[in-house]
Amino acid sequence: MRFPLIVRINRSSLQEFAMADVAFVLVTIAGFVLVALAAKGVTEL
Repeated sequence: MRFPLIVRINRSSLQEFAMADVAFVLVTIAGFVLVALAAKGVTEL
């Protein structure tokens, strides 16, 4: 069997991918904020 060259994607899966991207960006930003706060706390010691 050969894999199809064109993969059909419906609208709901596109929206799920978009929400996953937004969640990833928000988690990444939150991680950088936590690292920045930790670095600021260490420099004050």
